[in-house]
Amino acid sequence: MNSANNSLVFERIVRPHFDRLYRLAWRLTGSKAEAEDLFQELLIKAFGKLDSLVNIEEPGSWLSRVMYNLFVDEKRRFARRRMRTVEEGNLPGEGLAGLAGGSDAMQDNVRIEKLSRLDAALALLSDEHRQIVMLHDVEGYKLKEIHELMGIPVGTVKSRLHRARGRLREILKAEGSFL
Repeated sequence: MNSANNSLVFERIVRPHFDRLYRLAWRLTGSKAEAEDLFQELLIKAFGKLDSLVNIEEPGSWLSRVMYNLFVDEKRRFARRRMRTVEEGNLPGEGLAGLAGGSDAMQDNVRIEKLSRLDAALALLSDEHRQIVMLHDVEGYKLKEIHELMGIPVGTVKSRLHRARGRLREILKAEGSFL
């Protein structure tokens, strides 16, 4: 295949998954800039594997798995070098509150407050529990998809999801937050 044809094939296969993949990148990284970097890294890697990608029955699941692996690799590589400042954690648009939208300002403020409380509670969960809750409850991934994405048994996905939800309830109840 020539270069122009490769681009068209790649776009036909990958474009339908852009929104879901970007949301996954955002959920994994928690910031717009890091999500964009991860998403771009995925596209570069996927384009390099185009010959394999055209033969994959479920390209969305495959792309999600590749993205998750890229995220885990990047997280391991930079875990010791990156320092997060308090100010960085409080940037506007960070976390779930950055997703709030709507037209009524009063309603938006209430929604942003609820999302901020939920975001703070999610931050107290372990990475494994937070990722599973975000993938299943926010993004709508099925248990089997999470199993494929994270490479853990479905039973483990179920138990982590159950424990994570229980922990979220405890955190929100302890602070008097009811969503």
